[in-house]
Amino acid sequence: MLPNTGKLAGCTLFITGASRGIGKAIALKAAKDGANIVIAAKTTQTHPKLPGTIYTAADEIEAIGGKALPCIVDVRDEQQISNAVEKAVEKFGGIDILVNNASAISLTNTLETPTKKVDLMMNVNTRGTYLMSKACIPHLKKSKIAHILNLSPPLNLNPVWFKQHCAYTIAKYGMSMCVLGMAEEFRGEIAVNALWPKTAIHTAAMDMLGGSGIENQCRKVDIMADAAYSIFKRPKSFTGNFIIDENILKDEGIKNFDVYAIKPGHPLLPDFFLDEYPDTKKMESYGGPSLKEEKPQPTSKPRPGAVEETFRVVKNSLSDDVVKATQAVYQFELSGEDGGTWFLDLKNKGGNAGYGEPSDQADVVMSMSADDFVKMFSGKLKPTMAFMSGKLKIKGNMALAIKLEKLMSQMHARL
Repeated sequence: MLPNTGKLAGCTLFITGASRGIGKAIALKAAKDGANIVIAAKTTQTHPKLPGTIYTAADEIEAIGGKALPCIVDVRDEQQISNAVEKAVEKFGGIDILVNNASAISLTNTLETPTKKVDLMMNVNTRGTYLMSKACIPHLKKSKIAHILNLSPPLNLNPVWFKQHCAYTIAKYGMSMCVLGMAEEFRGEIAVNALWPKTAIHTAAMDMLGGSGIENQCRKVDIMADAAYSIFKRPKSFTGNFIIDENILKDEGIKNFDVYAIKPGHPLLPDFFLDEYPDTKKMESYGGPSLKEEKPQPTSKPRPGAVEETFRVVKNSLSDDVVKATQAVYQFELSGEDGGTWFLDLKNKGGNAGYGEPSDQADVVMSMSADDFVKMFSGKLKPTMAFMSGKLKIKGNMALAIKLEKLMSQMHARL
């Protein structure tokens, strides 16, 4: 963990989405120095699935030595932004750091993303960040510290990060483009940077997206709080950077990253938009895909009947205990040789598996190639990587999809 230095004592941080998760973690890290925190978020009453309000966050901040100003702010509302900035300056005398953390997400493809969701993501992520920055910049210009930090990814133009969730990527990249533009526009006056995690971070929102058990593949919010703190310690000349949490903490001399893991030693889920992992094609240049002709790579084809053999082994592995623990029906739409529609019934007594559609409606539909299906069930391809790289498409209950991943790991030895 990165120790506090006291550098942020008396500084004012304006943090959007600070009632929970990463935003609150950054607030608490700064509060330990004795900083003033403006908690700009929408939540005033506890949500059944998302704990924390602007008032509970304020109590936590003040309990560890910080000063708090809870403000009801929907970043889509320009008047609410303006009112909160005015209150912050009136109470604390200025603004030294802005953290654009508020974000909306929908990991859906073009045809499955309602216009309402598109508008939400564009208005919260891109427009909200832009307007929030615009409102704070006149005050940041007067500060000796003067930092804007956007929680957004490096601008990676690899198409793999667009094909599955185009609207979300556009909206997040809009936040990153604010960094690119404003860092240059206000060079010498305000440091403008982006921070993004190398791995998935465990938050209440991640639980909703990934379902039960996802936390074991995540790091704690503390790693992002420490990384943000490291950025705030740096001068205004440190600007225009797209920072990965682990990298900046390595620069700080931190070697043991197990302290940030929810379950030390457990494999971690890589975050979106980073090409450091297998199954995501490296871009040849910053500007986009290579235009050079690529030689076709030989692909390993599944042996004839490999899918049928996989389902035979799976069927023989079924038991009442497995069915009781899973309670889901899975449908597989497989392309290529030995493909077609297959099913795995882990809801009805004894379970069943085989060719064709299930007798009950599927809870989860998975689409992929027959080759990748065989690799996935035999442990040669991780389902999470298959999903993130676009090889696996999932419709339905994501939590039940994760349950199947656990079951697969138990079957690897038999396949």
